[in-house]
Amino acid sequence: MSLIHWIEARPRSARWHSESGLPLPRRVVVADDRTKASDAYRLACEGTALLWRGDFHNARQLLRAMDRRVGRRAPGVQVQPAEAFHGHRRHRAHRARVLGKLLVLLEEDHTLTLRRAPDVRRACDEAYGPPSGGPVAVALTELLGVIGAREWRERGVPVPALCARIHPHYGVFAPTRSEYVDLVARAPLPRAGVRTAFDLGTGTGVLAALLARRGAGRVVATDVSARARECARDNVRRLGLDRIVRVTGPELYPDGRADLVVCNPPWLPARPASDLDLGVYDAGGAMLHGFLSGLAGRLEPGGEGWLVLSDLAERLGLRDRGEVRAAIAAAGLRVADRLDTRPRHSRARDTGDPLHAARSAEVTSLWRLTAG
Repeated sequence: MSLIHWIEARPRSARWHSESGLPLPRRVVVADDRTKASDAYRLACEGTALLWRGDFHNARQLLRAMDRRVGRRAPGVQVQPAEAFHGHRRHRAHRARVLGKLLVLLEEDHTLTLRRAPDVRRACDEAYGPPSGGPVAVALTELLGVIGAREWRERGVPVPALCARIHPHYGVFAPTRSEYVDLVARAPLPRAGVRTAFDLGTGTGVLAALLARRGAGRVVATDVSARARECARDNVRRLGLDRIVRVTGPELYPDGRADLVVCNPPWLPARPASDLDLGVYDAGGAMLHGFLSGLAGRLEPGGEGWLVLSDLAERLGLRDRGEVRAAIAAAGLRVADRLDTRPRHSRARDTGDPLHAARSAEVTSLWRLTAG
């Protein structure tokens, strides 16, 4: 068990928890409404964590002041795309380390006992599970993420292709980018029909639900993440599709064969910093290549595999152009068709983003693949 220790009238300790993999703080001091942002930023940069004991809203203001001091990394002049990407990730990691030094203490029942603090017990129960083992210290940035996730889960994300809302859980990638869902909604189904479909890496279950709505007789959705599996089950139950969609895992492929296999792997072949990054980063393209190498043996005669993938990795220099087509051919597959779409999300229009050139030119594709 990892513990943080500090002095507050007497020596005290609490369990340390970080979903994003922040390291255990070795030195902790108490901070409150009198703490200056310049002092907090300096201590955080030196590796000292600050346990906040003042007003909750003042803590948020201090966090914003520290964030301004971290600043936003300006795009380099004539920097290669891969260098810009790695520099951007390093800056984000530095920012996370610095801001992650401002801590709050959750009591044994997940109560946050700060002035003007919201009731975070339900949000923490959903993110962390039932409380146990005494008070726990978390980064304020993480707690704000937990609170935001509870709000997303409550109101849901509208998915026009479903004419419904999907309710993401904490730590599960939300379907806020609708273009990949729209591709799956408009791609022509295999001529032989879809008695059974697989959705590999289902996440919130949005594509599994869409396949069921498009007439698949049975959908088996898989995910490596227990959180994602719980989230997908919750969503298909909300949509009244739990008799059609079965959620399983952690294996990529379920048993048997399917008329249609859909896979929307993480788009960037880079190492995730924590499990929270699994929806974005696929180290070495392992999931992509696992899907392709196993597809031919899992298709029914006349069946198709749909690979939904952005070319952002190629535009950032993280994957060679032609690598996807080469992997498709090496797996004994043929490209029957490809549907393309352009991004509509706000980051593609953010000219201040260090990765703007790649994001604005990005193309998302649905590759229709057949065996042999």
